[in-house]
Amino acid sequence: MKDKRILYVSSEVVPYLPETEISSMSFEAPRLVNQQGGQIRIFMPRYGNINERRHQLHEVIRLSGINLVINDLDMPLIIKVASIPKERIQVYFIDNDEYFKRKATLTDEDGNLFGDNDERAIFFAKGVIETVKKLNWSPDIIHVHGWLASLLPIYLKEYYKDEPLFTDSKIVTSVYNQSFNNTLNNDMFNKVKFDNLNEDAIKVLEEPSYVNLMKIAIDYSDALIVGSENIPKDLETYLKASNKPVLEYKSKDEFGEAYKTFFNTSVLS
Repeated sequence: MKDKRILYVSSEVVPYLPETEISSMSFEAPRLVNQQGGQIRIFMPRYGNINERRHQLHEVIRLSGINLVINDLDMPLIIKVASIPKERIQVYFIDNDEYFKRKATLTDEDGNLFGDNDERAIFFAKGVIETVKKLNWSPDIIHVHGWLASLLPIYLKEYYKDEPLFTDSKIVTSVYNQSFNNTLNNDMFNKVKFDNLNEDAIKVLEEPSYVNLMKIAIDYSDALIVGSENIPKDLETYLKASNKPVLEYKSKDEFGEAYKTFFNTSVLS
């Protein structure tokens, strides 16, 4: 992976949030590429329960300050950055007071999904792409982790389809078992439709379930990785029917060589 540019976009990353399958792999995968001489960038949301002082986050003024339109409302984008100790890895944080100030990630203290998670997902996808544009950094691969990041593939290939920075970028999405019950806001379809995305492609968002969000990510990815030993049967079937390169599940102990081979032979070839 030497000199390859890989953009990691994840809903959660260790050490900023507790260890889960997603947060762990969103750290281990870029660390491996970094050690092999690849160039990496990591993006995640700046949830309010991330301790900014302990992790030494600071705002990057030159990247902040633009407004993103979400469902016809202007929402200011704030970009913060921190370095993972000992790894020489920079992590960029997508922030906005309305969406990410609360002291929690995706659910309230009773485990209920936040009512604006749909808008947070749209904001996160647009925020990442706009920031990478400002960095003028063209990735060879964009690796997506977690359902909050699942709109990035469709926004990149529809909303930003004329952006030359991403013309040759390949999108890889990891599909995990880390899902949610019920659905996101029932008006999500109209909020995404507002951005003039392919209406046939987003029709499944009339029921914005975990499986349907991931189906859109699969549709707009170039290759896929099974990130959990067991994933929902619907997604298993959908992956098989996608006719796209799929890397089956690899444990944390064995993923390194498998990911490298998959990227070189199935994604970049």
